Amino acid sequence: MGKAVKRGTPRAVIECFEEIPCNPCETCCPHHAITLHGEIWHIPELIPERCVGCGICVAHCSGQAIFVVDDGYPDGMGRVSMPFEFLPLPQKGEVIRAADRNGAYVCPGTVTKVMTSAAFDHTAVVTIEIPAEYVDTVRSIIRE
Repeated sequence: MGKAVKRGTPRAVIECFEEIPCNPCETCCPHHAITLHGEIWHIPELIPERCVGCGICVAHCSGQAIFVVDDGYPDGMGRVSMPFEFLPLPQKGEVIRAADRNGAYVCPGTVTKVMTSAAFDHTAVVTIEIPAEYVDTVRSIIRE
């Protein structure tokens, strides 16, 4: 995936593993922080020095393979912003069960933000607060 960026700053994490003709992440980024190196089927790479962690790419990735992580909160907490397409949407302040890529429980978390927009094409971006040590592991929410 892309090069690592300095810890303690919001950063996109691209977890795309398929070489398919797809480029919404590259075309939507206003900072030109994602590149396919000129070929639409290449796996996207993050240009870390350009990424500001805005999260626009999260909702635009049709493969739901981009997240924004931030482990820089002074209280040992971190945040993960993830695509979310289930209803009902979680609500700000809701305590949730955070899960890894396979759906296995990792830790409790709290919803800090839910963003929706017509431009997101029915994909919400949900941000959860979790212990910072899990920002590179948590990728979903377990709903009851």
